[in-house]
Formats: sequence, C-alpha cells, structure tokens
Amino acid sequence: MPLDLAAWRAWFVSTAALVCARVHPESVAIFYQTDIKRDGLWIDKGHLVHTGADSVGAHCVWHKIVCRAPAGTTTFGRPAHAHMLAFSRSLRLPSGRSSPDVLPQMGAMPWPRAMGTDACALAARFVRDEAGCKTVVDPFCGHGTMLAIANAHGLDAIGVELSAKRVRKALALVLAW
Repeated sequence: MPLDLAAWRAWFVSTAALVCARVHPESVAIFYQTDIKRDGLWIDKGHLVHTGADSVGAHCVWHKIVCRAPAGTTTFGRPAHAHMLAFSRSLRLPSGRSSPDVLPQMGAMPWPRAMGTDACALAARFVRDEAGCKTVVDPFCGHGTMLAIANAHGLDAIGVELSAKRVRKALALVLAW
C-alpha cells in the first residue's frame, strides 16, 4: 500500500536517521537527493535528510549542489540540481581540506535515475581519502553506478536493490573510468 505524503516524509526522515546511526562514528553517510514536487509544491529532500541526521546526533560534514542541467536552464518535473550531503557523528573536515560546493556537472548517467559518475567519483574519493573507509554500502543501488565507481577507486562496494532487474544490470555494469 503506498504511503500518503506525511507517512512518506516520516519514513524518509527515519530512514536517514537509521543510516546515520549505523555508520561508524568516524565515517560518513553520503546522501544524493533530488527534490521532488507534489501537488505543485517542492519537497526539499536534503532538509529531510538533515532532520534525520540531527535526530541521531550526526552533523553535516559538507553539502554540495550538483548541477543536473546547465545553470540558467528551466526544467520541468525534476529540478536542475541535486543535493549531495555527507554526515558523521564524529568526523570533522579541516577547513584546508575543503572541495568545491557546486559541481557544475554530475557526469555520465548509465540510467535516468543514476547519480552521475562525477558525483560518484567525488564521493568515492572522499570516503577513501578523508573518512579512511574501505567499503561503500549503497542501500538503493539501482543499476550500480556508485558501486562501479567505488570499485574503480579501490573500494569494496555492497549494493542493496529491491528490483531483480536492476540487480542484474548492476552486476553487469562496467564503467570505463
């Protein structure tokens, strides 16, 4: 049975909280979220993630805007940008280790709902170099873009996907990186 909007928002916030609570305190949970429109109103999924993270004592290590379309482009249905946010309960990023807050392009998308390859690479490098992690877990992995990019950056990757068709595509995905 589909959730109504209020129940979906509550599920989304509680899921973000659960992810942040389960990540090692010195590591990060990275979320890639595109806002959605319901009944003519935008729902800021980045805000919902922040709400869940706050509820378990996780703080925002960084928040990036990823351009899905060139600046100044009018889009319909989906916004021209996505939020990419990293949360941790104890990791702090020294100011000298910052990176750009706006990614002018997201990179190639192996399927329409994919996180672009440039955004995936930024996340993989951060996890590897700043969080000292060796494994990426993608709980909604789709066709496996993040998994393939993580592997290309020397990380182990675990994907979870409800759709058997998407799992088969993820297992077959090879990206030239």
